Amino acid sequence: MYLNAHSYYSLRYGTLSPEDLVNQAVAMGITTLALTDINNVSGIFEFVKFCRMAGIQPVVGVEFRNHNELVYVCLARNTAGFAEINQHLSNWLVASKDFPIRAPSFQHAVVIYPLHRLNHFTDLAEHEFVGIPAAGIPQLYRYRQKLKPHQVVVLQPMSYADKTGFSLHRLLRCIAHNCLLSKLAEYETVLENEYILSPRQLETAFQSWPQIITNTRALLNSCSFGFDFDTPKNKKLYTPSKEDDMALLRKLAEDGLRDRYGPDHQEARRRVEGELKIIDDLDFTSYFLITRDIISYAHGRGYHHVGRGSGANSIVAYCMQITDVDPIALDLYFERFINPGRTSPPDFDIDFSWDERDEIIDYVFKKYGRHHVCLMANYVTFRDRAAYRELGKVFGLPKAEIDALVKDPRSAPPNQYTRFIFRYAPLLEDFPNYLSIHAGGILISELPLYHYTALQMMPKGFPICQFDMRVAEDIGFAKWDVLSQRGLGHIKEAVDLVRKNRQISVDIHRIQDFKDDENIRRQLLSHETMGCFYIESPAMRQLIWKLQVADYLTLVAASSIIRPGVASSGMMAEYVRRHHNPADYTAVHPKMQELMAETYGVMIYQEDVIKVAHHFAGLTLGEADILRRAMSGKYRSKGEFVRIEQKFFANCRDLGYTDEVAREVWRQIQSFGGYSFSKAHSASFAVESYQSLFLKTYYPLEFAVAVINNFGGFYRTEFYVHEARRWGAHIEAPDLASSEYLTRIEGHTIWLGFVHIKGLEKTVVQELLQQRRQQPFANLDDFTRRVPAGLEQLIILIRTGVFRSFGSTKKELLWIAHALVNSYVQHEGIQELFALEETNWSLPVLWQDEIEDSYDEIELLGFPLRSPFDLLASKVVGTSARQLAQQEGRIVTLVGYLITHKLIRTKNGKPMTFGYFVDYEGHYFDTTHFPQSLEKYPYRGMGMYRIEGKVVVDFGCPSVEVRKFEKLPVKPDPRGGTELFLN
Repeated sequence: MYLNAHSYYSLRYGTLSPEDLVNQAVAMGITTLALTDINNVSGIFEFVKFCRMAGIQPVVGVEFRNHNELVYVCLARNTAGFAEINQHLSNWLVASKDFPIRAPSFQHAVVIYPLHRLNHFTDLAEHEFVGIPAAGIPQLYRYRQKLKPHQVVVLQPMSYADKTGFSLHRLLRCIAHNCLLSKLAEYETVLENEYILSPRQLETAFQSWPQIITNTRALLNSCSFGFDFDTPKNKKLYTPSKEDDMALLRKLAEDGLRDRYGPDHQEARRRVEGELKIIDDLDFTSYFLITRDIISYAHGRGYHHVGRGSGANSIVAYCMQITDVDPIALDLYFERFINPGRTSPPDFDIDFSWDERDEIIDYVFKKYGRHHVCLMANYVTFRDRAAYRELGKVFGLPKAEIDALVKDPRSAPPNQYTRFIFRYAPLLEDFPNYLSIHAGGILISELPLYHYTALQMMPKGFPICQFDMRVAEDIGFAKWDVLSQRGLGHIKEAVDLVRKNRQISVDIHRIQDFKDDENIRRQLLSHETMGCFYIESPAMRQLIWKLQVADYLTLVAASSIIRPGVASSGMMAEYVRRHHNPADYTAVHPKMQELMAETYGVMIYQEDVIKVAHHFAGLTLGEADILRRAMSGKYRSKGEFVRIEQKFFANCRDLGYTDEVAREVWRQIQSFGGYSFSKAHSASFAVESYQSLFLKTYYPLEFAVAVINNFGGFYRTEFYVHEARRWGAHIEAPDLASSEYLTRIEGHTIWLGFVHIKGLEKTVVQELLQQRRQQPFANLDDFTRRVPAGLEQLIILIRTGVFRSFGSTKKELLWIAHALVNSYVQHEGIQELFALEETNWSLPVLWQDEIEDSYDEIELLGFPLRSPFDLLASKVVGTSARQLAQQEGRIVTLVGYLITHKLIRTKNGKPMTFGYFVDYEGHYFDTTHFPQSLEKYPYRGMGMYRIEGKVVVDFGCPSVEVRKFEKLPVKPDPRGGTELFLN
């Protein structure tokens, strides 16, 4: 009798999770239940699993609505009917059109119309019914002449469980419509009687119409959903047969084996054979071949990729050039990627440059078919106090109060509104709010995707499914993660710039040569890593300094121990200490030392969880993988996790470990599991770091320009410009004759691009460049005639110094600009029909202070092109940052230009910061501001500071523990106005 239940996947409408909905059904004694979320099938598989566990027969379907209007409800008689419903839903969601008022002629699905649809048609087909809620029975008399007795069923909506649920529903509707609770229209909400009625209540409501109850039961009994969760759903074959797939995979692996290791590497051959058997046994042959196909297409287009993630544990992937990480050299653990006991499908992470990824995705859609390919969805939920913000809007709180409420709910003043917010915000926690695109997941299905999901179009032009990665794993999909990152853009563009500027072709894939290169080794040892992927942040630079990183393996370790879990547990500091004193520690147990000798007995990789759980605690590989996934937040079943935790300690006791040892090992697993990388992931990142290091070492100017042009990296553009200057570049502001839209390099001169000028319209730049290609500009008069730039745009160009090649000062050009533009009121940038005699302007000498140029640059470029220390109101002498290591324990005074700072909280909740500065010589240094110092001497925005403090040296890396901290005044702008540099 329950044909129309909503879960919270009826977005911003339903109030019950699929699990809660099933629990309510169990409590009511309901034995068959249909889930029909509004225009959505996100909850179907979760619902089916909970129903099976509860002994309830699940029925699946969709409630189709145009905006707020119910059109019809569709129920699947079987899995084929589910595919029909999904295809119909997808057709209209992808087209962004309203659903037709008459459903298609389904073969395996039924359609239930609301009673009023009989005003439009009465010729119901065999698969079509009319549904009425309990409250609609009186209306049935009006239509009974148009209906046959078997065509009417119960359509009692179920959207909430109690009064609290009804209130929550109303709040969700306000969020959906972005309106105040007091402005919510009644028709936007469910009726108050749309709660879950018991079977007895429904039977009583329809006692005068027993035929309707009979019809409803018969309809439900005709529906089933025998979905197979265990069978893999990915595209099964790459070639016409499984045998051909395996033969091709073996050939590619063996060819790559010879290329990577030579003809006689027995260990490599043994591992390849072992992996091929497991890949074949687990039906992952086509997955490897499709991955290689995607990469081959990219390489054919001249695109560079990085294969990373757990897939880098595979030697077959390495031999096929899916990854560039040698699993033998790194002793990588293949079982982290695929093992017979793994409970979730593995996947490859493939990175491309940010400006190439969409073309790669488009290729996958075209190659494997639009009905078989989709992007993975992600649920954006009410998390991280998002519920507080949304409910604050619903109750009409001012923005300042909402911001304060989100920052610290405890500080909100108690009133009738905050009391409601505190009551309902926790209830919204983890509710899905809307669907977005997963960071990179792609599904390639054997059957058309309608068998599993509806599709909906996203703004990027690619459709997404309606479930997330966890559901995909549950139903048997292995995804491809096709990702983008700016780091690869840096590398690609730097290689292109080296070829253009120096006529040198660089092979960026000579990874082993880079690892052995003495100059790159010195670059690492000197922690000169700004701009280099993943190793440029102040924290990473400090770690490289403390570890004295000079080789690839140590850099791989550093890439993992920098993660928050390892760092916050104290194990990062312990790793550094043991790295310098490898004999001066005792492992928690000899077995732990045996398993992690490479990392001095410290767990720093995700593989360590699997190794310890399997070899130390005796868990199966499958259980160890569940433990690893649960620690990283990728496993939903809390009950299964608790069972494995109990087995961990039980096995430890059986193996003779003391409770103290078992608890300490478990603590170490917990302390970093949620944030650690797999070792293969860290190794992949380190490969890319070495490519960046090679370019920075040998071609630092081209590399700096590439970083600037890709607008990525840890720092602002200003500091990459500063870095280029440190390495010998001459920096020029944007120039009319020499600059392009992006920054360019010519010899040792770097011309900043027009893109960096704030407020400059792109259309003006495009016209400027087009006109310049036809003929150089003679003067400002010529420019204003040919380029349709209004006075405001012209002033921006003048103040930035774009017209400096004309030989006039900025003030002279401003006078001329006002005269020229004001004389062309209807100016359209069209050439004059006849050449006009040039007007000669006679202006008095206009005084100009060069400090004005710096203030113009700060306002329009975001930073001065001269040293910021030249702007200090008075010269301040301090210690040079390069001398800090020799000043250990002493109190020093430095003057630093603030680059960035990071705020953290101490154990007692007080704020402290780590600062990063550059001194007057261009050298970088770090500061530590403990709570007491920070409270007395807070940061006061960007600019120069006098810093007094004690020098502390930790494994060779100096920093200053700040005692006094004072922002220094700068020279004022002679023209007056706000000193932007101080903000």
